[in-house]
Amino acid sequence: MSHPDSAVNRPVSDPQGIAILGATGSIGTSTLDVLSRHPERFQVVALTANRNVERLFRQCVEFRPEFAVMVDHDAAAALGKRLAAEAPQLAGSIEVLAGAEALEQVAALPQVDAVMAAIVGAAGLASSLAAARAGKRVLLANKEALVMSGHLFMEQVVSGGAELLPIDSEHNAIFQCLPVGYPRGREHSGVRRILLTGSGGPFRTTPMAELDSVTPDQACAHPNWDMGRKISVDSATMMNKGLELIEACWLFDATPDQIEVVLHPQSVIHSMVDYVDGSVLAQMGNPDMRTPIAHALAWPQRMASGVAPLDLYAIAGLTFERIDLLRYPALGLAFDAARDGGTAPALLNAANEVAVAAFLDGQLPFTAINLLCADTLMKLDSEPVKDLDTVLDADARARAHAEQRLREGFGE
Repeated sequence: MSHPDSAVNRPVSDPQGIAILGATGSIGTSTLDVLSRHPERFQVVALTANRNVERLFRQCVEFRPEFAVMVDHDAAAALGKRLAAEAPQLAGSIEVLAGAEALEQVAALPQVDAVMAAIVGAAGLASSLAAARAGKRVLLANKEALVMSGHLFMEQVVSGGAELLPIDSEHNAIFQCLPVGYPRGREHSGVRRILLTGSGGPFRTTPMAELDSVTPDQACAHPNWDMGRKISVDSATMMNKGLELIEACWLFDATPDQIEVVLHPQSVIHSMVDYVDGSVLAQMGNPDMRTPIAHALAWPQRMASGVAPLDLYAIAGLTFERIDLLRYPALGLAFDAARDGGTAPALLNAANEVAVAAFLDGQLPFTAINLLCADTLMKLDSEPVKDLDTVLDADARARAHAEQRLREGFGE
């Protein structure tokens, strides 16, 4: 993570070249909304998606990138045909690429200054590493890059000379509340604790006896945030907070015991930093991802995001609660994985992705998501992370184990 030595505003000169990895998802579309408000400051160089041809086509027409990447080869062919048929004036200026390797290619383009790494899950790992290795300003919305390969990723940031700015609202809030020069001067920073806030999701007050029967639509109905379905389920289990805990350890050079997770149902305070002198600094704002996106894009300056000002008079109250690990066992699993280190976080992340997908497909009860993750951590050994292959092997082993357990009728 990088932090300025001063708060001096740097002048805006040539437009910054931006690549958005995961442009059709919720973070990608929010990023484009922010960019559209500042056309003089930014130039979209590359947009990528998995297979959502319709949305990427519309984004290409509006933002006119130099490159459009579809991971799915058939989708890439369809996008190329669509551009040629419906936007022939753009077809010659937008190069359509296909495959996962193309994600890494556009992340490292010389005309790209900043990369929004917003591909959900392990699929975004290699391209995020490529951006760090190429020395880009990495706007990290893909928490799995640090969860799975924290040591390797931070090594690439340092060796590549990259700037790492967190996009998760909680991590971005912590970044804003930390002192200048952190973590380089961490031992003299006076930071006592990092307070990571979480809303508790849609089932914070649901009787625990009813959790077995909740539906995917109920789990995805987050009370405050508009997010994708996978991330919404992670919020409901609070696995997202567990993954954020692991990520925060790497971002802010902290141990799990220096981070406390606090339930804050209103999602107005996005996180806090507690100092040894008794001060607690908090970052507040309406729950809208455009705020951290705009902060990271403009940093160390500020610019408009399109988010409405926080109306302090309309806030009925701010409340805080201790975490109940019986209600949110995923958080306990994440603390254990963070303490174990090695490939344990990668095992947990992979098992969770399989379990959440099974829940969304109606194959697994909500409460069995955490049980499948715990089963995977218990049955598979964690290993020291030597290289990316070690991480990918752990990911594959955990997925294979979780999928086999599902075939055996786990959770039925």
